[in-house]
Amino acid sequence: MGERKEITRRSFLNLVGASSAGIAGMSVLGLPGFNQLFAQAVKDVPVLWLPAGSCTGCSVSLLNSLSPTIQDLLLGEVLPGAHVSLQFHPTVMAGQGQQAIDVLDQYKEAEPGSFVLVMEGGLSTKDGGVYCEIGEHNGHGIPLKQHFDELAPKAMAVINMGTCSSYGGIPAAPPNPTGIQPVGEYMKAAGMNTPYVNVPGCPPHPDWFVGTVATVLLGGLDMLKVDEHGRPLAFYGKLMHDNCEFRGNFDKGMFAQNFGDKACLYKLGCKGPVTHADCPRRRWNSGVNWCIGSGSPCIGCVEPNFPYKMDMYEVVHIHEQTAPDAYPLVGGEKGGGVDPVTTGIVGGVAGAAIGVGIASSRAKKKAATADSEPKEG
Repeated sequence: MGERKEITRRSFLNLVGASSAGIAGMSVLGLPGFNQLFAQAVKDVPVLWLPAGSCTGCSVSLLNSLSPTIQDLLLGEVLPGAHVSLQFHPTVMAGQGQQAIDVLDQYKEAEPGSFVLVMEGGLSTKDGGVYCEIGEHNGHGIPLKQHFDELAPKAMAVINMGTCSSYGGIPAAPPNPTGIQPVGEYMKAAGMNTPYVNVPGCPPHPDWFVGTVATVLLGGLDMLKVDEHGRPLAFYGKLMHDNCEFRGNFDKGMFAQNFGDKACLYKLGCKGPVTHADCPRRRWNSGVNWCIGSGSPCIGCVEPNFPYKMDMYEVVHIHEQTAPDAYPLVGGEKGGGVDPVTTGIVGGVAGAAIGVGIASSRAKKKAATADSEPKEG
C-alpha cells in the first residue's frame, strides 16, 4: 500500500484556487470523466462574469440550464472544438481572496479580443462607483466600475445578462441613489467600441444566454442578429402575444375578470401584446410551464420600460382588443395589404351587380318562355 499523504486545508485551498477547477466550482471534481474532459484538445473561450447592481437571479437561472447543462457548458464542447471556460464568477467560484482577484487582473493585461465579458446588473456610477465593489487594494475596496473600465475595452464582446445590465431594471428605479446605468449606455458615453449584446429578462431564460454564446462561437459576432434594443432576434424576434395559449380567447373577446379565471389576461394588465420573447414556446423550469400558464399576466420583463415606466397591472394600449370583422382575401397580392372596409364596399357593389344580372337573366328567361307557349284563339 502506498504512503498516505496528508494535505492541510490551506494547501488544499491554494491548490484549488490556482486551478481551473477552482474557478469552475468545487462540485465539478466529482463529475465522471472530469480529467478526460479537461485533457481534450479544445479551444478555450475564457468568460469573465462580473455581478453588479442585481439580485444574482440571472446566475441562478443560468445554473438551471437543461440542454446543455451548466456542467456541459463549462466542461464539455458547446460546439466542436469550442469550450467555454468560466474563469471568474464571484458567486459560484471556489477560489477566494487575492487569488480570485489575481485571475481577474491577469485579463486586464491580456490580448484584446481574447475573452468574453458578461455583466450581470447595472453599473453603479455615483461617487466613483463605491456602492458596488469587488476585492480590495491596499485596504481599499475596488469599485466594480473600475474593473469594468479596464476589462471592457479588451473584451471580444460584452454580454449583458438580464434586464438590469441591459436597461437598468429595478436597481435603476427612481430615485436611483447609487447612479445605476445600463451597461450599453455607459459604454457609449465612455466611448468604448467593444460590441455588446443585451440578453434581458428578470431573469432571462438560460437558453437565451447559452444560445447567444453558441452563436458567437459558431460564426462570430457578425452572425448574431439583434433588434433595435440590442436583443438577439432568435429569442426576442416575435411578440409573445402571437403564440400565447390564450390568443384564441383574446380574438373572441373572452377576458379574465379576476385572477384565476381561465381566459385571456389582457384586462388584468398582461403585457404580452407588447412584449417580445419566445416564452410561450420555450417555457421555463425545463419546459414545464411559463408565467401565463401559471395564471400570472406577463409583466414585460424583457422590455426597456420594465419595471417602473408603467404600472405592472396597467392595461397596455393596443390598436384592437379583438380580431377585426373582416380579413383580406387569402389569395390576394402579398405585401400591399387590403383594407377590410374597401373589401366590404367592393364586395357589396360586386354582389349587387351580380344580383341585378341574375334578376335580369331570370326576367328574360320568363319572357321567352311566355312567348313560346301556345296562345288561345
